[in-house]
Amino acid sequence: MSAAQESAITSRKARSYAIKVIEHHFGSKPKRVVARAGGLSNFVFEVHHELGDFIVRMNADLGKLKDFLKEQWAVTKASEAGVPTAKILEVGTDIIGIPYMILPKVAGLEATHHPERLRILREMGRLTALIHSVKTSSFGHTFDWSGNQLSRNENWREYLNTELKADARVQLLDQLKMLTGDQLKRLRSVVRQMERWDPTPVLNHGDMRLKNVIADSSGAITAVIDWECCASNVAPYWDLSLALHDLSVDAKQEFLLGYGLMENQVREMAPIIKAINIINYVPYVERAASDEDFARLEHYRTRLSGALDLYSL
Repeated sequence: MSAAQESAITSRKARSYAIKVIEHHFGSKPKRVVARAGGLSNFVFEVHHELGDFIVRMNADLGKLKDFLKEQWAVTKASEAGVPTAKILEVGTDIIGIPYMILPKVAGLEATHHPERLRILREMGRLTALIHSVKTSSFGHTFDWSGNQLSRNENWREYLNTELKADARVQLLDQLKMLTGDQLKRLRSVVRQMERWDPTPVLNHGDMRLKNVIADSSGAITAVIDWECCASNVAPYWDLSLALHDLSVDAKQEFLLGYGLMENQVREMAPIIKAINIINYVPYVERAASDEDFARLEHYRTRLSGALDLYSL
């Protein structure tokens, strides 16, 4: 599908695709189809059918099929480990010519503004530990779900420098003077430390945040959703660096308690979690530099300096 064809898929066209997919798989048209927020590129529809309520996600980019298949594998494995999920019923392209998935609608609401957020965060920590019990092979986004072999990172060091490009990202931070000399020295030291690891890969959700959790009115989690960023990676560092970075200090500690970490373990792990978080910020820094958005670069310098950390000197 060309870029022009992709841009031609309007919300109305996507809605007709959702109807077509449901009719094909369930044998009759839905009673009602309602558009939902789908992020930057996904079309998402809530579908009411005589057989139940479903969600249809689709994306005009044919390359997204592999991401949908990866999600389907991860959701199945996480569910087997005891994580509540919305099991993906179908993934394909043949019916409408673009990637789509069908999954049942889960009861509850997104947990971002839930009054029981702290309780939910503790449970999210526990569920993250369950996700990390799922053993995988190789590192990165191409792992057990895929039959491909040549694109896999067979060891941690290969992933760190080939897919994550840790050294190149640290070098860019140096070039743009985003960190002080002492900070760069500490960051490089942590990266060298990580390069010496020989960890066992496990499943990581990749975006374990409140917006990706559905909870009922009491705060019980009914599903962990949106596994698009899932990967085979090192635990618990990778998921914690992503899950904790936008939480308050109280919320962070609830999540870590749920995961089962002792306070001394958290303190020992902190430099590595921070290093991964900084490395993951580099694409945003690079984009701001490319756009010559100097105000945004200063914003990032303040954040990376530690000035917003009000609990340590």
